[in-house]
Amino acid sequence: MTNQQPQYLIGIDLGTTNTVVAYADMQQPLTPDNCQIFAIEQLVAAGEVAKRPMLPSFRYHPTVGELNESDMVLPWSGLAGDELAGELSQVVVGEWARELGAKVDGRQVVSAKSWLSHPQVDRSADILPWAGAEGVAKVSPVLASSSYLYHVRKAWNTEHPDALMEHQEVVITVPASFDEGARALTVEAAERAGFGKVLLLEEPQAVCYDWYARQGDDAQAALAKIKLLLVCDVGGGTTDLSLIKVAKGQDDQLTLTRVGVGNHLMLGGDNVDLALAHKAEHQISGGSSAKKLSTASLSQLIQQTRQAKELLLGENAPDSAKVTVLGSGSKLIGGAKSCNLTQQEVRDIALEGFFPQVSFDQRPVARRSGMVEFGLPYAPDPAVSKYLAEFIADHQEACKASLLDNESHNGQGVAIPDAVLFNGGVFNSSVLSERALSVLADWRGDKVTMLTNDSPNLAVAQGAVAYAKARRGAQLKIGGGSARTFFLVLEQSETAKQAICLMPKGTEEDQELTLDERKFSLQLGQPVQFHLLSTTADQAYQPGEIITIDDEMVAKQTFISLPPLVVVLEKTELDSVTVSLASSLTEVGTLQIDCVGENQQRWHVEFEIRKQLSSQRAHHAAEKLPAGFERAREKVDEVFGSSKKEANPKAVKTLRVDIEKALGKRDSWEVPVLRALFDALLEGKKRRRRSAAHERIWFNLAGYGLRPGFGYPVDDWRIEQVWDLYQPGLQFGQETQVWIDWWTFWRRAAGGLNATQQVSIYEDIAKYLKPAALTSRKLQAEAKQKSYEDMVKLVAVLEHLPVEDKTELTQWLLKRLEKPAETKTSWWAVGRIASRIPFHGSAHNVIAKEDVQRWLPQLLKADWKKNQQAAFAAVLMSRMSGDRSRDIEDDWRNKVVEKLNLAKAPASWVEMVETVKELDEAETKRVFGEGLPVGLKLIQ
Repeated sequence: MTNQQPQYLIGIDLGTTNTVVAYADMQQPLTPDNCQIFAIEQLVAAGEVAKRPMLPSFRYHPTVGELNESDMVLPWSGLAGDELAGELSQVVVGEWARELGAKVDGRQVVSAKSWLSHPQVDRSADILPWAGAEGVAKVSPVLASSSYLYHVRKAWNTEHPDALMEHQEVVITVPASFDEGARALTVEAAERAGFGKVLLLEEPQAVCYDWYARQGDDAQAALAKIKLLLVCDVGGGTTDLSLIKVAKGQDDQLTLTRVGVGNHLMLGGDNVDLALAHKAEHQISGGSSAKKLSTASLSQLIQQTRQAKELLLGENAPDSAKVTVLGSGSKLIGGAKSCNLTQQEVRDIALEGFFPQVSFDQRPVARRSGMVEFGLPYAPDPAVSKYLAEFIADHQEACKASLLDNESHNGQGVAIPDAVLFNGGVFNSSVLSERALSVLADWRGDKVTMLTNDSPNLAVAQGAVAYAKARRGAQLKIGGGSARTFFLVLEQSETAKQAICLMPKGTEEDQELTLDERKFSLQLGQPVQFHLLSTTADQAYQPGEIITIDDEMVAKQTFISLPPLVVVLEKTELDSVTVSLASSLTEVGTLQIDCVGENQQRWHVEFEIRKQLSSQRAHHAAEKLPAGFERAREKVDEVFGSSKKEANPKAVKTLRVDIEKALGKRDSWEVPVLRALFDALLEGKKRRRRSAAHERIWFNLAGYGLRPGFGYPVDDWRIEQVWDLYQPGLQFGQETQVWIDWWTFWRRAAGGLNATQQVSIYEDIAKYLKPAALTSRKLQAEAKQKSYEDMVKLVAVLEHLPVEDKTELTQWLLKRLEKPAETKTSWWAVGRIASRIPFHGSAHNVIAKEDVQRWLPQLLKADWKKNQQAAFAAVLMSRMSGDRSRDIEDDWRNKVVEKLNLAKAPASWVEMVETVKELDEAETKRVFGEGLPVGLKLIQ
């Protein structure tokens, strides 16, 4: 680590479509004109390196032998020094990568930034390019983002060997809507790329900083008649909205304060490109669903429609533009298909689809539209103008407080910002900025001032530099502090939860808030987790204020769950310690919490960004357990307590009944009760070996309490504790019922097991599942004694298995199902393994749809009226995910729907095949194999 003083202030816009770098030399006066764009050296064609003002955020992964090494040489290639850990041996980044991806399908990584903020996949797993061509090497969203930053750093350092980028002050911009997880992963990407300490800045603020800097001495005069500025930043992947209040401060100087930000909205230029690609595909295929393009070919087509959009929405645009999809392999040229997109078609889609002239009271459609591709959860409604109306409506208190006088309100008493600053590649088109301005003016019933932004592609990077200058007092600094209010959940009922305000919106970076009036007792030597919520709502809250939040508020995303906070306090002679919570805002815009002891000793609490992100919402707090719980715990201690002498040998046989007497019927036990019961059993795990009954009952009850293995604070720690039990195995393995409870335990906990653990289980069971086992009397006898059916149920839920293993396993079961003696459970298992939407796994790790289509004829031959297991298996295999790479073709879908209707299957099953649908309780129970704990809801 060096103590070298920085010479440059560097701003990096790590964009969805382009990465831009700006800088200021601190050896010169920090005036507005001391800001330049750093031209980034990159490959622009085979063997051709050139400087460009932007580095397209694209990667291309060539096949072996496709490109010559000499064609990929960069100025820093082959030089000794640091390398990007985990990087591929051959990769093209930047302009040539964008061009190659438009010609060859399935080898281009796009929209890494969107994946970085996608909570339903493992963002550290190698999943990109999504639905890549066969054999293409893949990387994680974190590494892809890191590779753009690494390229930028190497390009800078080659040109500035005496002022390395890692020694400069670097500001990286992120969407204002990025949550704690996405911000933390952005910092991780920078660290992996070799950067030192970095600062994060919200992109809409950066745009405003840039505008202010470019006005120079005229900035204050330009703002004099403005009271509330809307920053509308529509980039390639996201729509980012912020409100900035303009007010008079000391000495009559105007001040800027950010008073509102929008929630994360995956909606941008990429969606327009995708809509145009769908239109082009329809023309190319002649409207035939049977001739739909592969996901990889559609990805290639999108690069073409992006170019067509930019051409046809630009100044002096031609009447039409041609887009072409090349064939693949030997049909590369001969298989090419083309169509023309007209200027009018592109303008209609961009204007009426994305910026329709809607009234202020219109809101986005909540249901999922057809704009779901490539596994990314795009906003359900493509109309940016509707989200704009919703954002302004959600921040009416801030709008009214900023505008003050009623003249700025429209006829309905709604306060609309009186000025707007547009940014993002979408607004390179004056057609779109004029439409958006018209929509705002219509709502306001008066003129809305549009601040000039001549370079939407460069403004964010330049604004990051202006922010760095403002930190040094060289220009006005935008106030506003934290964009969100943070709450800690205290206790929870079935329909609502109590939460305490840790930090109100607007808290500045250097301000620490301590809740002295509320003390927490923390156990030492054990992980303790806190469930946090955040909201961008403009309601004013006070630190320490306790509010009630109902499920509807969470469902509407007024309040958003954050990754849990976890701390393990070192064990001392004490069992627990009393602490207060102190909160502050870090320089990268994330919440920092410390536990402060009565002697002022501090323990830092870290955000835990789960690598295996669950699709369940954790409902946690210091929940009150029911009155009968202590009685239930006593019953557990009677059976599994440390004193064998005091243990009642008959109590084990009645333990389940005794616990139900204390707590009520077990299907009514909520998650806090289940986990508390599991924790009580965990204390006695060594005493499960007292008898076969002890072992069986322990695994039965412990598995019931731990299911589904994740979704509740400290579950990962619980899984660590029980995994130690797997290798030693059973003490009383001669009894089939003990095996049944053993396999059931691991099935219930499977969602919390990592890939290595799941593979270990699979390898132990596989020998019993192979069709060849049917010819071995020894294996058949063992399979019967160990409960073959429960082994099948278990392997079906091991969603982290490699796709090759899942494919092989499905083929084994289908082969066995050709014989009537095979358990009908194997049909359910086939559906679960080959499901289009995983229950706890990552969406990238599903069996190929081509294999599913190859297997469907066998399921369609079954009698679904008599065999509901086979029918439901077909539903899971055909279930609509909205992701073209996973979803089966329409003709197969129609066959499944037709047969479901003939078999009079539940209407909800048909709906699952025809539309993207959340599971109801009955469907979840059938997928999971049993009911989930009360209050734990599976959300896609």
